[in-house]
Order: sequence, then C-alpha cells, then structure tokens
Amino acid sequence: MTDAIIDRARWRDATLPAAARADALIAEMTLREKTAQLFGIWVGVSSEGGEVAPHQHDMTPAPDLAEILPHGLGQLTRPFGTKPVDAAVGALSLMRTQQRIVAANRFGIPAMAHEECLAGFAAWGATAYPVPLSWGATFNPDLIRRMAGAIGADMRSVGIHQGLAPVLDVVRDARWGRVEETIGEDPYLIGTVATAYIQGLEGAGIVATLKHFAGYSASRAGRNLAPVSIGPREFADVILAPFEMAVRESGVRSVMHSYTDTDGVPSAADTGLLTGLLRETWGFTGTVVADYFGVAFLKELHRVAATLGEAASAALSAGVDVELPTVDAFGDHLLEEIAAGRLDPAVIDRALHRVLLQKIELGLLDPEWSPVPAALAHPADDDGAGLDSDTAAHALRGSVSLDPAANRQLAAEVAEQAIVLAANNGVLPLQAGQKIALIGPNADNPMAFLGCYSFPAHVGGAHPEVEAGIDLPTVAEALRRELPQNTLTVVAGCSIDGADTGGFDDAVAAAAEADVVIAVLGDRAGLFGRGTSGEGCDVESLALPGVQQELLDLLLDTGKPVVVTLLTGRPYALGSAPERAAAVVQAFFPGEEGGPALAGVLSGRTNPSGRLPVSMPAARGAQPSTYLTAPLGQASGVSNIDPTPAYPFGHGLSYTNFEFSDLVLDGPQQFPVDGETAVSLTLTNTGGRSGTEIVQLYLHDPVASVVRPVQRLIGYARVELDAGASARVQFTVPADVASFTGRDGQRIVEPGTLELQFGASSTDIRLRQQVELTGPTRPVDHTRRLHCDVRVTR
Repeated sequence: MTDAIIDRARWRDATLPAAARADALIAEMTLREKTAQLFGIWVGVSSEGGEVAPHQHDMTPAPDLAEILPHGLGQLTRPFGTKPVDAAVGALSLMRTQQRIVAANRFGIPAMAHEECLAGFAAWGATAYPVPLSWGATFNPDLIRRMAGAIGADMRSVGIHQGLAPVLDVVRDARWGRVEETIGEDPYLIGTVATAYIQGLEGAGIVATLKHFAGYSASRAGRNLAPVSIGPREFADVILAPFEMAVRESGVRSVMHSYTDTDGVPSAADTGLLTGLLRETWGFTGTVVADYFGVAFLKELHRVAATLGEAASAALSAGVDVELPTVDAFGDHLLEEIAAGRLDPAVIDRALHRVLLQKIELGLLDPEWSPVPAALAHPADDDGAGLDSDTAAHALRGSVSLDPAANRQLAAEVAEQAIVLAANNGVLPLQAGQKIALIGPNADNPMAFLGCYSFPAHVGGAHPEVEAGIDLPTVAEALRRELPQNTLTVVAGCSIDGADTGGFDDAVAAAAEADVVIAVLGDRAGLFGRGTSGEGCDVESLALPGVQQELLDLLLDTGKPVVVTLLTGRPYALGSAPERAAAVVQAFFPGEEGGPALAGVLSGRTNPSGRLPVSMPAARGAQPSTYLTAPLGQASGVSNIDPTPAYPFGHGLSYTNFEFSDLVLDGPQQFPVDGETAVSLTLTNTGGRSGTEIVQLYLHDPVASVVRPVQRLIGYARVELDAGASARVQFTVPADVASFTGRDGQRIVEPGTLELQFGASSTDIRLRQQVELTGPTRPVDHTRRLHCDVRVTR
C-alpha cells in the first residue's frame, strides 16, 4: 500500500468516529496482520533467567523481528524497564524502533509501548515514589492523583503509552510477597485510592491497567500463584469491589487478568469474569491484556489446555485481547487453530477492534502522528530530523531528567503523609542534644526505601556495575542533616535476612552509651526469593526476617528507650516490642525521599498523619491478619489462638490530640432501603500544634441473612486542623453502601438495624449512631451508589 493510499484511507480520517476507522482498517487486513496487533515483543530481555518476570527462562527464543514487523506489531514491552538506559537515549531508541515498525508494515501502524509504574516509572533515573501500600497509608486520594499525574507525564514525555498499574488486589494474608504492591486490606480504601491514581495516569495521557483481575491476593497460605478457594460472596463483596469502583469511576482503559485460578477456573480463560462481568455487566470497553506469560500458563501451569493453540483460543474466547510480554500462543499457534476451524475468526476481529480503538484514541493512526516523543521534540525540528545521526545518542545523553526537583518534592510529600506513628510513650519527637544509637540493617542502607517494582530493585540488581541513577539518602544521612546537634552512632547489628549474630555485641554496646535507641529494621525488596518482600518472596510467618527480632529483643533488654522504626513491604509481628518499646514507627517502602521524610517525623518537623492500611499482627502466625473478618475470625473462647492485632487497620498517632464530639443525626433515623440519612460530628484539635486526623466511618450490621464482617470502612475524611481549631464533618450515608451479596447470589439491601461507627481506627470508635433501614429487601446492581458524600466545614 503506497503512502498516498494510506493518507486517503478512511482509517486515517480523524473526523470519522473511532469505531468506523477501526472497522475500515480491519477490512483491509490479512489474518496474520490482524493477529500481529494482538501481541507484544520484548526486545533485549534474556530467556536464560528470571530477572524481571516469572518463568522468563521459559520464553521461546527471541522472535525474528524481520519476519514479524512486515505484518505489524501490537505492543513493545518495557523499552525502558528491561536494562539501565539513559532517559534521552532510551527515548531516541524507542523513536527509532517506532520508525522501523511503521516503515515495515503496509499500514504504517506504530506499536503501543508499555512500562511498569507501581512505584513510579520503572526506568533508570526515574523518581522512585513510595509503594502502593504507602499510598493507602496516606488516606489521601487527591495526593495520589497528583503523584500519578507526574508519573504519567514522565512516561508520556519519552514515548510510553500504557502503564501496568495500579494493583487492586485486597490483602487477605500478609504472608503473600506482593503485599507491598497492594493499597491495603480494605476494599473501599483500595477502590478510592486506586481510582484517584488511575485518574491521574489517564489524565496525563497514559492508559492505566487494573491488575490483577481477579482473586490473586487470596491464594492459599499467601503463596504466589497458588490456587484460590473462596466463596462467591467473598469474591464479590471483597475481591471484586475495588475493581468495580475503578471501572465505573476512573476512566480506566485496560485490565490485566490474574495469574490465579479460582475454584479451578483460571482468570485468563474465565469468560464469565472477563466478558460477562467486566464487559457485559460493568460496561468496560477497553482492552484486556495478559499478565506476562499468562496465556501460555493455561498450558504450562494450569493445564487446562493441551497446546499453546488451545491456550490462545481459550484466552481470546474468554476476553483476553493482547498477549504479553512477547509472542508465544498468539502467533503461529493461533493461526493454526483458525486454519483447523477450531476458532472462529470473528474472535480475532473482536479483540482487534478493541486494540485499534485504543490506538486511534491515542492518536497513533492520525495522519499527523509523529514518533518523536515530547522529550526530544524541538520547535524547529519537530519531525525528528537530525535525531538519526550516529552522534545523536551521545549528544542527548543526560539531557532528559525523569527525577526533577518537583518530582522529589512530591515523593517527599507522599512519604511524609504515609509514615505511621503506631506507638509513642513521649520519647518522640527526639530532643536536641541526645546521644542516639542508630542500629539495624536498614539504618544506613540506601535500598531500604525501595519496593520490588522500583527500577533499582527490580532491574538494577542484575546490573551491579550501574549506579542507582537517583539520590537515596539513608536514614543515617538524613538524621545527621535533620539533627546536626545530636551525636549519632550507627551500627548495623545484623543483616536483613542472614543468621549471623556477630554484630550483636557492638549494637548492645552502642545502645548502652546512648540516650535513645532507634532500631531501623525491615525488608529487602526483591524478586522470586531474592528478597524478603516482593513478587515471589512469600513468607511462612510474619516474624521479622533473619535474626532481627533477636537483635530487637536485646536492645529492649538494655532498658534504654527504643524507637522501633520499620522499613518494610508488609506488616510484621514484633514480639514483645508493642509493650516494651518507647515508640513504633512504620513506613512501607517510602521511596527515594523516605530517609528525609522519616527523619522529619522522628525530629518532629513533620507531624505524622499516616494510618495503617493493613493490620500489624501481635503474633507471627495468627491468621487472619486482616480486620475485615466475620465474628468467628476474631478472638473467642473456643480457640487458643488470638488473632487480635497489635495495631489495627486505620490506626495511627499524631503529635497532637483530637476529640470527636457533638454527634448529630442530620437525616432520618429510619429511612427506606432506597433512601439515605446524614450524620455529622465535630472534630477538634485539642493539642498544642497543627495536625491531621483521619475521620473513619465504619458500618456494623448486627444481624443479617448471611454472615457479615464485624465492621467495614464505608467512608473517611482527611482533616487538617490548627491547634485549638474545630471542623464539622458530615457524612451522607445512602442505603446502597449497606448492600451485600445475599444467599441467592443477588446483591441486596436488607432492612434492619445498622450501626454507624465514627472513629480514629477500626478499633478506636469514638461515636456511634444506630439507624434503621425499612421496607422490603431491595435488589441492587452495579449502578448502585458506592460512596457516602463527605463535607467538611470549618
């Protein structure tokens, strides 16, 4: 097809509806050209190991680009997130790759490029933000929306189109290695924060991707990729709830299927999930992409397909549109299924239509589309001329920053709001002139702040010769700057997960000479067993890794005040520390500005406002570790195991105090099952400095037709108040938020008494209001109201 014909083609006409343009292009394409749009290619990744993806070593040999590109290409996998590459050089390389793709296929269709962005753009030199568990700890969707906007802008500037985030999995067992990637253990908190993140990413022009749809986090014993056996009610009311909110409210354009199988049905082959629920019920119109190698796993791991062709047919028929990260089942194996008459070609056209619609929405099929990304564009040279010379890469090196000052400031803001002060007997804030013993394997460790999907942890470990690419001030460095008048002695004491106790004596000696001990303990993010937290880094119990608990116990035995400071990817049990420590500070991998943010909280420069998005257990083996449990999941007289947490969901202290008072029922006490009521309270800062309280609203349903959680979060308000100031906080509560899945599988709102609980955590309930729903049981669907309206007046 000549350039002149391409220019006149209907699918190039930006004045036509996108669907008409997609149909026009599909009508011109051969079957092989169609299927080429349904897979990605991962250039530069090794098939000899598992550095960046599970079963990466099972990859088929690298595909022959000379054979593939004349037919077109759907996606480019991780052009920045596979190996360390300078941002400008990477943008130039991606531009040249796109030029090659466009020139090779007869329609001039570029590929979509995707990257990971779970804790920032996963590229060398890009800002490493706090992990999603820290997003949840902020209880601040607006802040997370701004952060996502900055991440999206950076990705877009270098030519990326799609981000593989956020994770909406609900934590059910904190032993699971990927807890750090989640937003917490409560579906409502996850849904609201994730929706904000998606809005920020999509607002920057990046296609966000919900993952992992669905049930991944509910695997048996917290093992990665283990089977899931939960009932349909838990699946609907807990696992699916945040996904439903995000699909309805965020504008998300992509969903990634889960690796797992639920009750024997793999998500990648679940038509009821990917088509029936997601598309036909919820109305999702975007693309469904495979988690890496997930289509092939139908044959290799789940064994519901005998061949890769059967796996391809099952996934496409269920609703998977794009195979990632590279072509495997959707290549020749898929074509063989069609040739043999075992798969209707209409299934290909269905997926292709969705893929092309997305490319059209991104402007990739517009006549004026240019492969030159914004980071390389020049007003006088916006067609990319001059960028093809051999010296261009050298000249551009270092010219694009993915970690500017504005990003670092935003990363610091998120980190500061995410740090949780779990306990404090008055030792914090630290005092000027104190002798401080800073002890622990994370005391002077620059990697202690980074999650598994940050570039230095995810990819950098395979390239030790390359610097991290970002500044990572340690806790020791940050405290020295924060408290120059204090004496600081730093001793590691032990490694993160080793068994060597040879450093204990030095640690105890340093503690004996100090006025206060800060024990900086925690995790090392990694992949597939190479870390103590991260993908494939599951644990048998929630004890601190290695010999860290032994070190902590020795420090507590010195009698000196000990501030337990945790840099982790999951919550841990701390032995006797909740009773014996002077303070407990929890930070969930707070990103590159985590050191200064933590120092600010310890010094008192920052008044902590983070709240726990996951419960911190009292016992290392007690399950469940989530607050969202039925009455029988709590402590009882019929079991010797007490799962009561040391610090519950929603908990967090401040350096000031807040009072809840003057609860007023502003609406009816009795209202119909399709009605609403309103309740308000006064929040007062009774302390001596400004601070932030998270007013949390929980619903307690005393009697229902099925067993309900003892309580669940249905609303919250982040309220900042000066010392002595008050605010009125009102929640308008629709009956819809009391809905649940009934015995027949239908979601219902049931008449009866409810208790609205207002508090500072799930166990610190300050005020209660009983209300009554009246009328017959009312069926509801996905159009029901999902939120309480919240209004704060000062």
